[in-house]
Amino acid sequence: MKPGILEVTERIRERSAGTRRAYLARIDALVARPRGPDSMGCANLAHATAALPAADKLRIVAEKAPNIGVVTAYNDMLSAHQPYERFPGVIRDAARGLGATAQVAGGVPAMCDGVTQGRPGMELSLFSRDAIAMGTAIALSHDVFDAALLLGICDKIVPGLLIGALHFGHLPCVFVPAGPMSSGLPNTEKTKVREQYALGKVGRDALYAAEAASYHAPGTCTFYGTANSNQMLLEAMGLHVPGAAFVHPHAELRDALTVEAVRLVLANAGWSTAAPGGAARFTPIGRLVDERTIVNAMVALLATGGSTNHLIHWVAVARSAGIVIDWTDFSALSHLTPLVARVYPNGSADVNQFQAAGGPGFVIRELIEGGCMHGDVLTVAAGGLADYTRVPRSDGARVAWSSLPAASGDDSVLRPWTRPFSDEGGLKLLEGNCGRAVMKVSSVPADRWIVEAPAAVFDSQEEMLEAFARHQLDRDVVVVVRFQGPCANGMPELHKLTPPLGALQKQGYHVALVTDGRMSGASGQVPAAIHVSPEVLAGGMLGKIRDGDMIRVDAVNGRLEALVDAAEWQAREVAQLTPEAAVRNGHDLGRELFAGMRRNVLTAEEGACTWL
Repeated sequence: MKPGILEVTERIRERSAGTRRAYLARIDALVARPRGPDSMGCANLAHATAALPAADKLRIVAEKAPNIGVVTAYNDMLSAHQPYERFPGVIRDAARGLGATAQVAGGVPAMCDGVTQGRPGMELSLFSRDAIAMGTAIALSHDVFDAALLLGICDKIVPGLLIGALHFGHLPCVFVPAGPMSSGLPNTEKTKVREQYALGKVGRDALYAAEAASYHAPGTCTFYGTANSNQMLLEAMGLHVPGAAFVHPHAELRDALTVEAVRLVLANAGWSTAAPGGAARFTPIGRLVDERTIVNAMVALLATGGSTNHLIHWVAVARSAGIVIDWTDFSALSHLTPLVARVYPNGSADVNQFQAAGGPGFVIRELIEGGCMHGDVLTVAAGGLADYTRVPRSDGARVAWSSLPAASGDDSVLRPWTRPFSDEGGLKLLEGNCGRAVMKVSSVPADRWIVEAPAAVFDSQEEMLEAFARHQLDRDVVVVVRFQGPCANGMPELHKLTPPLGALQKQGYHVALVTDGRMSGASGQVPAAIHVSPEVLAGGMLGKIRDGDMIRVDAVNGRLEALVDAAEWQAREVAQLTPEAAVRNGHDLGRELFAGMRRNVLTAEEGACTWL
């Protein structure tokens, strides 16, 4: 291991000692008590088993066989989640074949950020993560389960399921992916049409045709955004069946991987029937996810140029396991982690090409060999993290694994740790008199890492888009969009701003975005200092910037500065959200229901948690 990685891990361990100790004590107390079905009243148990076949009732009540709770994010509006419709039947059959049972414990909401981008619904997106965590808790609160399978893929859904599962840390858990859609219109071509539309060069018909050719079938979107970053991180944490992330929904291997997830979760629940040679073990998720596992996830994110959303989500995930991390930890790890992958928007390849080149297994193998990942961690696979460096294949009705080729299948997509695309990871921490922010630099050319230009200040993305349409931004400019934090309006992604900013940049202007909102896992080549914390509504210094102020966004030296005389800066008041904007942010399309979350949410750097 690199000494620096060990130092960051130890710093996290020391910082988290008290909260982690308390968390593990709660797990131990829950593990030590009688299992739910054995201790609850007969009426309670009868309710829980009323709809089951007689043989399943017998297994739960008399034979005390394990019962798997399935929490699913199925709906048929999300392409990534539509394949889950048939998974419960596969899971129930597999469990019965191993002498156990399975029940769908509950469903959780699953919204699509691609549908809500630039719409009021996006203001519910971040908070949907905690709603999903609570939905997971409600599903598992029936307390009749010995293990859990979590079915989810996309942006807030996996973090929400994982947060919820960690609050049931006494249960063994396995995540079950469904895989990406096949490749459609290349992402670079889609982006080109978006920019042409922003400039008025093509119409809505051409734009829709391009989008529909890109998003065209069941499965996850094929760019390396938050959804696919989720899958990379779950592999790095050892919470999947090894190699399961990017196998297509319609592939023959998909069902075999789902059956294997059933076997693994039962083996981790101590059910010897499911373990090779009867060598079962008890591995609850709260014990599996420790400081080293969290560091492995952070390193995997940095090494692949993954989604900026995870600088919020994985802080919340870690807190759910009693572990405290912050953006300084991410920054320190980024300096120590080589960038070994280029997948759109950090390159031209999509996730199918990434998988063909070696996928998560290649990344994990290289990071272990390069001393960047803890290889000695628990995983749901008995062989540990080394199992996640192999490739799954069908072997009749079962899954077998093969070793990866020594070399990358495509050097433009994946490279060894000895010859990376960059010696450092894909994210930068920026600090200065405007606050703390993060920037995804893996997709930004190095000659754009520093932008110094006058500010154009907006209170909403709509105002910015109107100014662009009026050609008021046809110049070197740092676009500042404020009042976009979790307290103000739920911290929506501002991905709709990417095409116009990209179009300005292609016209030769020096352009950057600074905001207390989010961008997206699909953030492109425009430098963007995002998640500025504290947010303006909480008194953040971003609220002191005025139109025309010179702003320096410097990812080389990690600085975000308003180049304003210090005395004048000190004397300025922070801008206030207008009453009209506050009313607009809190009403219509369900936003009223999330007022309590807006009031209580922590900062972005604290994971935007609403439950602490």
